[in-house]
Amino acid sequence: MTKTGFVILEDGHILEGKSFGAEKKAFGEVVFNTSMSGYQEVLSDPSYCGQIVTMTYPLMGNYGVNRDDFESLDPAIHGLIVKEQAQQPSNWRSEGSLSELLASRGIPGLYDVDTRQLTKIIRKHGAMKGMMATGIERKDIPQYLEQIRSTSLTTDQVAQVSTKNAFHCPGTKDRIVLIDYGCKAGILRELTDRHCDVRVVPYDTHAEDILKLRPDGVLLSNGPGNPKHVPQAVETVRALVGQVPLFGICLGHQLFALACGADTHKLTFGHRGANHPVKDLQTNKIMMTSQNHGYAVARDSLKQTPLEVTQLAVNDGTVEGLKHKEAPAFSVQYHPEASPGPFDSQAHFDQFLAMIEEHQNRKTSHYTPNFQVSKGEKDYATIS
Repeated sequence: MTKTGFVILEDGHILEGKSFGAEKKAFGEVVFNTSMSGYQEVLSDPSYCGQIVTMTYPLMGNYGVNRDDFESLDPAIHGLIVKEQAQQPSNWRSEGSLSELLASRGIPGLYDVDTRQLTKIIRKHGAMKGMMATGIERKDIPQYLEQIRSTSLTTDQVAQVSTKNAFHCPGTKDRIVLIDYGCKAGILRELTDRHCDVRVVPYDTHAEDILKLRPDGVLLSNGPGNPKHVPQAVETVRALVGQVPLFGICLGHQLFALACGADTHKLTFGHRGANHPVKDLQTNKIMMTSQNHGYAVARDSLKQTPLEVTQLAVNDGTVEGLKHKEAPAFSVQYHPEASPGPFDSQAHFDQFLAMIEEHQNRKTSHYTPNFQVSKGEKDYATIS
């Protein structure tokens, strides 16, 4: 029997729905995502750690779920809110329903919620603390509301979702150290598809330990939460700038900005969806991008830094791309690997590898080596 559930927001708004997935209470920051599809990638994106996500598109679960579309094996999302959930999905790739997936991972869901009203509340008042609760009566809601208001949101999301142990994805070309702040599988896929030799390390790995791996480049991954909550990551990035080519994505973009002396701020309701237009200031071209972040780089704070703005959001003018004026380093606020979303910006991975090659050519142009190394070959014997 389907149980009635409630979405309770800290400002006192209450919306009613019906339970699916795991039947349990959930607390977190209530946000919304405008993607029309890709719900499996959304709920398995580590950047949603600590959040309850509302999908604005009415129907979710219609094509089921499968083992290939996970962005992480252990979803960190706290809850999912939809208008309608398909109980009988239809797709040749489907291996189960959305409800079955949520139940198997202990994630609560609510459907038959007025998601349009909920989204309008968040747009007007901003993302806020909230709770999903089933099996309670309306008369009990005031005590839960008090609990919501007195409970703080978690600040250790990066530590929760980052890998605990370094691991290696062998490849034959450039050696990339990927710092995992909550990395999506799509980023690793884009690197391995380009035959990169990837070393994934935890978020708190020190710069000197990263440099001991002799990377050709370092990629700063996406991740959840406020970039100022991981000051050790900022120090690591600061120590790496100028030492090795860098590419930052999403949270990595914000950490890169902080490391170079800029500032970040919280957005009212964030950018979450697969249809965000971004303008490249060098080409004047518009890209459609996939985004998921609640914080942004403060544009005014860039004036006294060695950073240059390369891209801006069309909708609200926020900073979407940066590059260092002297060091080989750049970053983007959105997800060039998409998952879900458009592929307009996938070329940034090629840009990163081209930057690495240019950096290597500059280093070797000042001397003539007394040995030859064939293209793609690496001296792995010296790597720990």
